[in-house]
Amino acid sequence: MTAAENAGAEPAIASGDVKIPARGFGTWQLRDDACREAVKAALDIGYRHVDTAAMYGNEVEVGDGIRNSGLARRDVFLTTKVWTDDIEEEALLRSARQSLSRLKLDDVDLLLIHWPNRAIPLESSIRGLCRARREGLARNVGVANFPVALLEQAIDLASRDGERIVANQCEFHPWLDQTKLIEACKASNVVFTSYSPLGRGDLMADPTVQDMARRLGRTASQVILRWHLQQGIAAIPRSSTPDHIAENFDILGFELSGADMDKLASLRRTNGRLVDPGFAPQWDC
Repeated sequence: MTAAENAGAEPAIASGDVKIPARGFGTWQLRDDACREAVKAALDIGYRHVDTAAMYGNEVEVGDGIRNSGLARRDVFLTTKVWTDDIEEEALLRSARQSLSRLKLDDVDLLLIHWPNRAIPLESSIRGLCRARREGLARNVGVANFPVALLEQAIDLASRDGERIVANQCEFHPWLDQTKLIEACKASNVVFTSYSPLGRGDLMADPTVQDMARRLGRTASQVILRWHLQQGIAAIPRSSTPDHIAENFDILGFELSGADMDKLASLRRTNGRLVDPGFAPQWDC
């Protein structure tokens, strides 16, 4: 286990002085009271990183869930995202303000461009993102679904504006090889955050994962999420039931061996990507 785990601290992935809790709670597809209750349950269990997006249509409920938890605002690291249609400079700022209105908050900890958009110059998008941070809408900014070339451009454009890209949120799980992108993120001091870390749940039925879970006395989801953690990656699994939320959070009491890590990595497939909309960028793999 890591030194932080041994000390009882919440594991976090750092980008400079920005520390993002490694165990995050995703809210995609959660709606209405189910969303409010799931967010509160996650925070009650111990999560301190919550992820939402304008496109999810649940920012109101996520904000309610955070308030209902009774936690101080700064005890929760909150991420939201601007949808791909709204990433022109002024549209991005409008979207960010609308997100804060729905969340009923003064700012978010991390504001991301949800997807790049070929029809909108990246310069305009990054300029808007940097303004959002300077204007106090977000404490930090980043991107999502950016392959290496676009990530490097975004980092360069932000640095010219005196700002920094701190995170890149992308699909990642044992079926999908993201080695090139993860290495690029680490080389640039950018936190890689994994969405769909459990392969939309399908990975938990994989025989290799099942065998490993039985041997370790853990569940399949815990094994996969521990695999992410040991790579220095933040992960944001989503669940709607308190038992599963707690299960996904409980990944600090054991460790995968090097052989286990390699065995899970060997599950990668040539067609392992599960999220690939028509407007997606040119992927690295």
